[in-house]
Amino acid sequence: MKSPHFLIAQIFRPLTALFCMTLIALPAYAEQMKQFGQYEVHYIAIPTTFLQPEVAHKYNLTRASNRLLINVSILDQGDPVAAQVTGFARNLLSQSKDLTFTEVREGPAIYYIASMTHSAEDHQNFEINVTLPDGSQGQVKFHQKVFLGDE
Repeated sequence: MKSPHFLIAQIFRPLTALFCMTLIALPAYAEQMKQFGQYEVHYIAIPTTFLQPEVAHKYNLTRASNRLLINVSILDQGDPVAAQVTGFARNLLSQSKDLTFTEVREGPAIYYIASMTHSAEDHQNFEINVTLPDGSQGQVKFHQKVFLGDE
């Protein structure tokens, strides 16, 4: 059986160093996962300033102190699979922002990315909806306090 670290590296190949650094340096931004039957939905929200400029450019992402990257991937017994991913974020004032996810494929890896702006020391409640390959629905909800990052 493949180790979780191997799977993370395969899914997030261009961002592997970023995620490893995140897991070590900032536990609040550690990758999270929710199980839906045979499927694992992995999700993470991180400041775009964590991205190297070349990575941000490659994926047409804006690096800014007030922007977050939301990354979602779906695994079926360790193998990446395609799905439909939608969602939104809502702050404590109930201001809602739709998240527009873009599918990214690199070799065997498949993941979905979206970005959004936020305010200083903002609390965001995320709701991510996933239509899995078998047609079933999954929903991931998580809360994260976000800060303005350094550029």
